[in-house]
Amino acid sequence: FKRRESGAGKTEASKYIMQYIAAITNPNQRAEVERVKNMLLKSNCVLEAFGNAKTNRNDNSSRFGKYMDINFDFKGDPIGGHISNYLLEKVNGTLCVSARHQLLRGAPDSLLRSLHIQKDPTAYNYIKVGGQIKSSINDGADFKAVADAMKVIGFTGDEVQTVYKILATILHLGNLTFGVDGDVTLIENPKLVSILRELLSTKEENVEKAMLYRTVATGRDVIEKQHTIQEASYGRDALAKAMYERLFCWIVGRINDIIEVRNYDARVHGKNTVIGVLDIYGFEIFQNNSFEQFCINYCNEKLQQLFIQLVLKQEQEEYQREGIPWKHIDYFNNQIIVDLVEQQHKGIFSVLDEACMNVGKVTDEVFLQGLNGKLAKHAHYTSRKLSPTDKSLEFDRDFRIRHYAGDVVYSVVGFIDKNKDTLFQDFKRLLYNSANPVLKAMWPEGKLSITEVTKRPLTAATLFKNSMISLVENLASKEPYYVRCIKPNDVKSPLLFEQERCRHQVEYLGLLENVRVRRAGFAYRQTYPRFLQRYKMISEFTWPNHDLPSDKDAVKRLMQGCGFDHDVAYGKTKVFIRTPRTLFSLEEQRAEMVQRIVLFLQKVWRGTIARMRYRRMRAALVILRAYRRYKVKSYIREVNRRFKNVRAMKDYGRHVKWPTPPKVLRKFEEALRSIYNRWWAWTLIKGLSPEEALQVRAKVASLEALKGQRADLGLQRAWEGNYLVSMWDYSPDTASSFTLVSSELQRKDKFMRVLFSCNVRKINRFHKAEDRAVLITDRHLYKMDPLKQYKPMKSIPLYNVTGVSVSPGKDQLVVFHTKDSRDLVVCLQGMVPANESRIGELVGTLLSHFKRAGYHQVPRDTILSRYFAHDNDNITIQGFRDK
Repeated sequence: FKRRESGAGKTEASKYIMQYIAAITNPNQRAEVERVKNMLLKSNCVLEAFGNAKTNRNDNSSRFGKYMDINFDFKGDPIGGHISNYLLEKVNGTLCVSARHQLLRGAPDSLLRSLHIQKDPTAYNYIKVGGQIKSSINDGADFKAVADAMKVIGFTGDEVQTVYKILATILHLGNLTFGVDGDVTLIENPKLVSILRELLSTKEENVEKAMLYRTVATGRDVIEKQHTIQEASYGRDALAKAMYERLFCWIVGRINDIIEVRNYDARVHGKNTVIGVLDIYGFEIFQNNSFEQFCINYCNEKLQQLFIQLVLKQEQEEYQREGIPWKHIDYFNNQIIVDLVEQQHKGIFSVLDEACMNVGKVTDEVFLQGLNGKLAKHAHYTSRKLSPTDKSLEFDRDFRIRHYAGDVVYSVVGFIDKNKDTLFQDFKRLLYNSANPVLKAMWPEGKLSITEVTKRPLTAATLFKNSMISLVENLASKEPYYVRCIKPNDVKSPLLFEQERCRHQVEYLGLLENVRVRRAGFAYRQTYPRFLQRYKMISEFTWPNHDLPSDKDAVKRLMQGCGFDHDVAYGKTKVFIRTPRTLFSLEEQRAEMVQRIVLFLQKVWRGTIARMRYRRMRAALVILRAYRRYKVKSYIREVNRRFKNVRAMKDYGRHVKWPTPPKVLRKFEEALRSIYNRWWAWTLIKGLSPEEALQVRAKVASLEALKGQRADLGLQRAWEGNYLVSMWDYSPDTASSFTLVSSELQRKDKFMRVLFSCNVRKINRFHKAEDRAVLITDRHLYKMDPLKQYKPMKSIPLYNVTGVSVSPGKDQLVVFHTKDSRDLVVCLQGMVPANESRIGELVGTLLSHFKRAGYHQVPRDTILSRYFAHDNDNITIQGFRDK
């Protein structure tokens, strides 16, 4: 992974690859493999905490390079790994701040009290130098995650406590200040010395002595030289940087001790397969470029050189494998820049090491003079002394190197101090003599005696150069895959794309060189089956399938048909296209054909869907018809089963419950019920005499007309009809007189039979009431006077009667309406028993007679209900309503 900008995403991408490897391996869930996978994943969490920092541009900026080898057994399951780190950046004594912030803001109060630190970050000078940076990271959650990760990896409780003590020591060192009393340098806050003594598990006087004095051995003599304030402050900062660097290297080594595969037995694990993940810094150009940027850019020069060589090697091997003639490709070989940095005796690293080994006071200006003397004629190096007219460079400070990705101006300020080991031997002895075994193991060189002569330690530049050479050799033995991370903007927005920034990153990542190398030969190559699969729709000879002997012949026919045969080479398994223009043309033709194919497929598919829908609808209709037929038959069978023996039943099936019909047969059921009811009624009345049948029809007519209008219709008793004749039992004289009169009327008017007769009380229009009698025959309505032997007083032809009105109450009031509007108002009386109601009988008899006479539909005003108020013998009509 390479990046141009901080926050481009290389660390996150490397974590995704680690998580992917963990997710797809160990399908059988073996416990040992799960343990190794968990440790490999948790190692990322720990290394990020101690090797990354919050910056103004990135919440989790990597300040070191990392290469992790992951070992796999023959089944593809991870069995271990190894981590190599490169150039942990040192900045202002503050070092990498993620772990520091997690400790201050996430550690429990009991731990903070034991370390004598407080939660306020502004209480510590090293944090004040770095400033407070706003961040979305939850330091409390991260502290717990790191603590859990260290526990999972295998760090002991004492080791974890030692890590916290070293972090606290570095924070307290930043607050240590020095003063002068005469010629003596003193520590102004001696309480911190006691705290440092407790955290480092050593003696207080040894801490104070190491801070204020430097022990120098001259032969057999040992001299203690007191520091000035500047020297003491310099030594304090150097100690803080060295302690953190040594802590980080110890953490990496401790993780390697746990996850590294030892005593690998090929007979047990099979072939040892390794995947290496390199998470390394990219090319950097800042406003002020120092020693770290110089090392980083040298690293990128080495990797770019390897990258170009591997690309050329892969190109050449592929050409040879496919039988394509290889032509020499001109490209920028940055070996000259690599030699400028690492060449023995003449390279910048050699000049820097030589300056650091000089006796006496060596300054950065002396180092720059050495560069100007040895590299004055180098085409890729210049300085203000060599180019006096170049005002972009400062005298005695700046030099410029022309890298593959662009020109970079470096400031020599700090090069000497950052390159040589500036930590006094007194600090190493102090930490080695600690009672803490973990801290003591971090400083093995402290065991040397003061007078023992040691070999000069390697400089930072030499160590970094050696590690880069080793890294390149390791990468050269692998098959490389590159993930280029580009940062589109500085505001962390997923929608903003700054074109100029991205263009610079593409240039500095070396992608242009890769493109130049690829385009110098054949820009595009693809296997015949995949090429044919993508572009076969262009030619009629290959769409939808070809009948040629091989895919290679089909591709040739396709390219010849398009007129691109001159720009193509045919390998054994791949087709090679020289220029992108040919590929673009193929893509344009493909896009045009794809649109037509899509339209054709849409047409076919829509037709298919329509036919499928039609078949489903047709099938649904068939099923629906069959189901309806089944329901109808089932209903009819059920009706037939239930009513099969109704003739033999006592009530002719009235108690039988009708089955629920389907919706389609509801009207049929109504008709069927009507038929049954008619049959039932016919069955009941077919055995009746004519007189009984007439009475039944009259009662039915009365019920239809007055149902719900009057409470008592007299349906439960026998209807006499001619009540004046039936008075023989209790008034024979009256019955005899009426019989004579009715016989005379029958002879005179020739009526067939008497429909109804009864004593009434007649009410005239003056509200005067008189006893009268009413005789209704099949031809006339007679009003009689019972006091005069039932002499007829008035005769009304029955066809002149237009309607009858009755009241809804218990009274026996009846109004006969005539065509001449001279209505006859009477109240039936003389009933035996007295509460017998004859209104229903009167109405039913008249309706039945009218129907038999031919009036199949009685006029609306035939039967009316009127409401009356009774005031003694006076009757007042208040209103009426239609039945």
